[in-house]
Order: sequence, then C-alpha cells, then structure tokens
Amino acid sequence: MAIGSGRELTWIFELLLILVMTTQVRAQPPPGFINIDCGLKNFSAYEDANLKLRYSFDDEFVEGGEKHEVLPEFMASTIDDNQNTLRSFPDGSRNCYTLPATPGKKYLLRAIFTYGNYDRLNKTQDGSLFRFGLYVGVNFWDSVDLSNWRTDDAVWKEVVTVATGSSVSVCLVNFGSGTPFISSLELRPLLDTMYPFVNTSVSVSMFIRLRFGNITEVITRYPTDNYDRFWGSYSVRMGDLYQYPYISLDTSDNLENLPGNGFKVPSAILQNAMSIDANNSSITVSLSSLSNKDALTLKLLPIFHFTELNASNPNRRFNIYSAGEGLFPGFSPSRLKVDSLYQSGLFTQTGDAYFILNKTASSSLPPLINALEVYALVSMKNLTTDSDDVKYMKDVKAQYNLARTSWNGDPCSPIEYSWKGLTCDYSKSNQIPRIITVNLSSTGLRGGLAISFMNMTSLENLDLSHNNLTGAIPDYQLKSLKVLNLSNNKLDGPIPHSILQRVQDGLLDLRLEGNPICSNKKDTYCLDKTKKRKTTPILLIAVIVPVVLVSLLVGMCILWKLFWKEKSTDNEDYAMYEEENPLQLDIRRFTYAELKVITNNFQTIVGKGGFGIVYLGILENGDEVAVKVLMETSIAESTDFLPEVQTLSKVHHKNLVTLKGYCQNKKCLALIYDFMPGGNLQQLLRAGEIYSLNWEQRLHIALDAAQGLEYLHELCTPSIVHRDVKTPNILLDKNMVGIISDFGLSRAFNDAHTHISTVAAGTLGYLDPEYHATFQLTVKTDVYSFGIVLLEIITGQPPVLMEPQTIHLPNWVRQNIAKGSIHDVVDKRLLDQYDVSSVESAIDIALNCVENASIDRPTMTEVVSRLKVWLPAVSSEKQSISGTPRFKKPMDTEIPKQLEMMISGVSNDESSFQSGHTSRPLIEIGTFSGR
Repeated sequence: MAIGSGRELTWIFELLLILVMTTQVRAQPPPGFINIDCGLKNFSAYEDANLKLRYSFDDEFVEGGEKHEVLPEFMASTIDDNQNTLRSFPDGSRNCYTLPATPGKKYLLRAIFTYGNYDRLNKTQDGSLFRFGLYVGVNFWDSVDLSNWRTDDAVWKEVVTVATGSSVSVCLVNFGSGTPFISSLELRPLLDTMYPFVNTSVSVSMFIRLRFGNITEVITRYPTDNYDRFWGSYSVRMGDLYQYPYISLDTSDNLENLPGNGFKVPSAILQNAMSIDANNSSITVSLSSLSNKDALTLKLLPIFHFTELNASNPNRRFNIYSAGEGLFPGFSPSRLKVDSLYQSGLFTQTGDAYFILNKTASSSLPPLINALEVYALVSMKNLTTDSDDVKYMKDVKAQYNLARTSWNGDPCSPIEYSWKGLTCDYSKSNQIPRIITVNLSSTGLRGGLAISFMNMTSLENLDLSHNNLTGAIPDYQLKSLKVLNLSNNKLDGPIPHSILQRVQDGLLDLRLEGNPICSNKKDTYCLDKTKKRKTTPILLIAVIVPVVLVSLLVGMCILWKLFWKEKSTDNEDYAMYEEENPLQLDIRRFTYAELKVITNNFQTIVGKGGFGIVYLGILENGDEVAVKVLMETSIAESTDFLPEVQTLSKVHHKNLVTLKGYCQNKKCLALIYDFMPGGNLQQLLRAGEIYSLNWEQRLHIALDAAQGLEYLHELCTPSIVHRDVKTPNILLDKNMVGIISDFGLSRAFNDAHTHISTVAAGTLGYLDPEYHATFQLTVKTDVYSFGIVLLEIITGQPPVLMEPQTIHLPNWVRQNIAKGSIHDVVDKRLLDQYDVSSVESAIDIALNCVENASIDRPTMTEVVSRLKVWLPAVSSEKQSISGTPRFKKPMDTEIPKQLEMMISGVSNDESSFQSGHTSRPLIEIGTFSGR
C-alpha cells in the first residue's frame, strides 16, 4: 500500500506539474509576438482575459509621455483589458516607440487608440478637430482622426512593413489639433511569402478586412488567425443583409491553399461565404472610407479570397471589376481550394472603391465571396539615417543623459522632424542621410568627451562649447572633422599629437579657449576670438564713417547733375540717334517720336522689371499695346537685343504674346507687344477675396502656359529657353487665356547645344537649383520654373513663404500633404469646389517638374499631355453648391437602371467581360473603415 500510494502521489504530482507547465505555455504569446499595453502603471506583465495573450508595460520601448487611465465609466465597455490605459504625448512634435525586429523580416504592426475621456476634456465630442499623425519609421502611415468619435470606441490602424534594421519604430506626430496618445501597440511577424508586394520600398496600411457569411463574431482574430489579423464580420455589421436575394453558404470541411497562395488565410475564415439568389447575377461591394481614412489620397489594392463551397453543382464563373475596370475575367473558384486574387502593383487612386462580381453567361451559379482584404499604399520614400550615425548619436544621448523632446525617432528623417542641433546631408539623393554637424553648445554636458563622436565618419563640425566637460582630450582619429569647438569647458591635459598635426596641416579648426589646458599656452586655438571680434567694430567705425560722409557728398553731386540732365533731355532730339540700318523684318519699326505719341509721352505705367518699364500705348487704329522700354543701363549691355528681335518676330503661337514691333535707337531700345487687359497671373492669384479664379480657369491657364513653353522648346528653330518663367510673366487676355510674355530675357540655342552657359535671369524661388551647381541653363530650367508656377496656381501661395519661417513652396506642399490631406495645400478661396482627382494629378505634375535633378523632370510636351487629360473631366464636372467635391464613377449612370431590373426580377446574363455588368444589388461597406 505504501508503495502504491507513493506511486499515486508521484503520478498526481507529475500531472499537476504538466498542468502548470501547460498553463504557463498557454500564457506565452506566439514566437515573435510583442504586445504592449501603453501607459500601464503596473510594471508586471499580465495575461489579457479575452485574448489569452501576455501584455507588458511600455517604458522600455518609448521615452517621454504621460500615463493615464480611461475614466471608470468607460472601462466596462472597452474592447480588451489593454484599452483601459494609454500614454499621451503633450510635449514634442514627434514621439516614437522602438520595437526590436529582425532586418529584412516582414511584420504586421497594429496601433489601437481608445480615448475614454482620460483628460476629462471630452475632446472627441466637443466638435473641434481632434487629429494627429502616425508614422511607420520615417514615412507617413496614416492620420488618426477622433473628431466626433464615440468616447469609448477604439480606432485601430494596421500596417504591413519590412524591417530595414534591427528595430521598427512607430511615431506619433502632433498636428496641432489634439494631443497624440496610444492605448496599445502590437507587432506580429509574418512569413516572407505573405503579401509579396510589400518590400523595403512599399508598405501597406489596412483599409478593410472582411469575412462574409453568417458570422456571429464582430471581429475574428488570434488564435483563429495565427498571425492575429483582424477579420470583420460583414453580417454582424450589416444585420439584415442576408435577406432575399442574399444567401449565406458554409462548410465544415477543411480547406487547402492552392499552390503559390502564400496569404495563409485560416480555413475557419473561409468556411463561410456570401452569394446571391440564382435569379440574380451580380454582387457589388462598395467601400467607404469614413473619417479615419483620407479618401482623396488613398491608393488601394484589393485581395479577394475565394473557395467553392457548393458540393452538388460547382459550375460557378464570374467576372471581377474594380471601379468599372476589368480585374479578373471568367474566374471560377475551386472546390474546397483557396485561391487569392490580386494584381501586384495595381493601387487604384480612389478611396471610394467598389467591386463588382458579375456572373458570366456560361455559369450555372451566381458569384460568391468568402473574404476580402483592401490595403492602401504607404510609400517608403524617406530614407533612414545611416545606422552607424544613429547608433553613435544614441550612445551620446545616453552618455550625457540628454532629455531632449525633439530627439525622438530618426535623427535626420523626415527633414521636418530632424533632431534639433544636427545638420544632415541629403545631397546624394540615392544614398541615406548622414550627420555632418552636431551642435551641443550650452546644453549642460558633464564628464569626459564621448568617443562616439569621432566614430561618425561624415561629421564635419562638432560644437561642444560652453559646457562642463572635464578630463583630457582623447586621441581621436579624426577623419572628416573640419571644426572642433571645445571652448569654455574644463578640459586639461595634453593635446594629442594627431589632433595638433591636423591643426598644423590646416585640416582642422580647433578652439580651446576658456579651458585649463590653455592656462600656459598662446597658440591660436587657445586665443579668445571674442575679444578680437570686439575690436573689429571700432576699427570699422573709424574707417566707414569718413567714407560714408564722402559718399554722401558725391551722391548729392550726382543727383544734382542727373536732375538737370533730365530737365535738358525733355527737348532732346532722339531722331538723331535712330539707327540707319534697320532690321529687315515683317514687323513694324517704331521711332522714338512715335513711341512718345502712342504712349502719350510715356504717361501710363503698366509694369516694371529689371529690364526697364512697360507703358500702355494706343496705336493709330485704336489697338492697345504694351511698350517695353529698356533702361539705359540695359541698352549698354544688351548686345543680344537685335538678334532676339529677329528670333521673336518669327514666334507665333496663341499662348505667346505677339511682338508687333520694336524701336532701334542708340538712346532707346523698346519692344512693342499686344496689350493684355486681364493683367498677369500673379495679380489674380494675390487678389485677396475680391476675385478668385475657379479651378477650371486655373487649369486652363496652366495648360495655356505649358503649351506656350512647349512651342518655344520643341517647335521653334532654333529652340528657345525662356529663363524667367514666373506668374508675373503669364499675362491674361480679355477671355482669360494665358499668354507668356517677357521674351526679352530669352536665349535661343541650337540642337547641337545641350545647355546655355550664361548669367541666370531667373527670379528667387523659381530658379532651377541645378543651375547653382552647373551654371548651365536648359529647357529643363523652364520646366522647373513652370512647376513652381503650377504650385502657385494650386495653392495661391507665393514661391517663397516667409511666415512663420522661410520655406520654399515645394517643401511647404510636401510637408503639409505628409501631415494631412491634399485639402491642406489647395487655395482656400476655391472653397473646396474642385475635382480632387485633377488637383492631385496637378500636384503630382508640379512636384515632378521641381525635381532637383533635371533628368528626372518631364518635358513640356509630357506636361501638356498630362494636363489635357483632366480638362475635359473638369469642364464637364458640375461642382456641388455646398462645395463638396463630387466623384463621378464611369458606371454611375447604369446603377438606377440595373437596380430596377433587380427589383423586377429581370436577369440579364452578360457573357462579355468588357461590356459591363447587370442587376447588381448595392452593398455598402463602411463601418469597419479606419477602425
């Protein structure tokens, strides 16, 4: 008995041990899962009661922020335990979570946001805008819009991305319209074969993920889906959908993936499906974006998951359309075999996507659908900073315990959120940003000099002055450093020979004044250069004051002479200065006396520029002309004037101002053009609230200007580069037709020449940046300037914005689109009355035109072609009185007719894939979007 009892006790003990181990294993998340309860105040992890997943606190993944709990009255209605707490970020424009990852590994990242009125400000319900940004790494992922959202509802965002390094980061960005916060963050590793269109250049954000059939769960996730994807139930959300003519199909049989299908959709997700009564032939799934997706900028990719569940008659074949365009003709699902359909790289540019499943004539059964995923493109254009630079800067941050709110996320990228005190080199567009300057002057640094600085191979300027650094200067192996400012610290000990050698060779500017090390030295690096600066103003004053007085006296004399010269020239006979050998041209040559007559003695000025003044003139027949008179200084330098007149007299195009004549006089050179009563484009764009061009007018003017430039570049022999394309040089006739002017600054060039090496005539904000490097002007210089003009037309903003800080218009556009939507950059005076697709296209064209490298810019012929695509649509588009854009789908006109056919029970089995669809019950799917 004793032995038997002992064996029983041992068996019971082993059984209990197994049960304990089983419990412990079950509490562990699957390999690679990271579950973070943001704002959790208890530092011990816990198992979520619903998910049976273990969640941990977030302190080790993020810096800064404040921990909060949702109000008690909302805790009972939160989805999961991890939604009861959150971390908010009232400080800093960008705050980032950094999660460990395997380089090159594909991941699903999910961020969930439950407000729960944690701050007692009722922000989601007070009627104000409550929106902040979400970045994956250094690239914009999505915006979180909680405006007018239920206080206890959760918003979730998912992105599928590839880790480019040993970590992935999720950053919350403050748009100034509500404090960013986050409730939970989840990372799920995926197989490399899943979502094959995702790579280091392309990530995708979940737009919607649905399963069809009679499903009772609102959301199906882990453990049903091993990768913890959220699958929304269409039937739960739509409630009464599965009434006639809709039917639900299901099976308990196990399903297998067809070869090559790597999406790994669980069998349980696809064992249900939705179809339609046999008397009908078509199903339409319409997707709405709701407030948490910007429908105007989304580019969507659908993935359809099908398997045949009908055992008796599997003859089912249907066509699949997307927004009226054919995707998959004659598709037939396989019996109990899973087939996933998508078109790699096909991201349709609309957030109001809809899909049609249309029965073919040879099919015995109507269409079915088991599951659907739709993803939005997340372009990974921004490159992360060099990984070594990031590592060394983080080492410095840790060594000196730097608590800077701006030092979150990537140091250099994106540019608008780069770390304060750093200068990064972005010049090599195909390479990653490098840190070239670190300025930590007067930041309270203590201790020795960090060796990490000298491991940064691109660092050129390091300023650590006015701190409390102590000890000796390490024997740095300086590589790229040109300036090392260590002044006003507490450094002592010898200066390493390697550093002194670089100073002596003129390779390094070393500054050590104000350190104990300089107590017995008088070398240049120990001199207090501020004293030298103090004496400099005194010397300048002593020299400049007498010079200024003398200059004033000389200036007064010159002005006196000029005054009397002007008096005397009123009666001067300009006829004696007329050139004896006029040009043999078909246009009229005016004498100076004739110019005085037609301009009423140069009475009315209609424009000014660096070349001189433009006067209004009236010819003998009553035609109004613009008389452009070159200043005397311009005349002396204008050796190209007459050849230009010969060239321009042959230029004839409806969008180029017509040269009617010229004046060839040693004292006066002038060009006479048709007068444009509509003024210039700059005046209209800056006309305030009195008058504003509508979108169609703006697009027409942009096309007019583009066609004029295309003529100069492509159809003139020799070709002509304008050199000063800008809104003041785009004139408008009485019919608001855009006319390009100011050819007096143009230059002709032959086909044998690829550039014009001359002094740029461009204007600040319009001039090609490539010119500064090459001093060469090409037709692509005009393309760049036109891109700035097009951005002005779209935004109503000047080429260089001065407030709150100076910024070039293309950068302003890029930054605002990254932060919000396309509406944030469009001229407010348009009152949202525009076709969004055409605006988006115009912005794309403009930004293509202002690429830094001229080779990346389109030709004006390409620009004209792209602009013409949108004008017919815009001209026929009827704008809503309320100002809300109307999106017209190609198949909209067919919907009422086909719904009528469906209701009456008439069926038309259409066999042609190209010819459209029939009787299509409209399924509106929107409640999941942005959740």
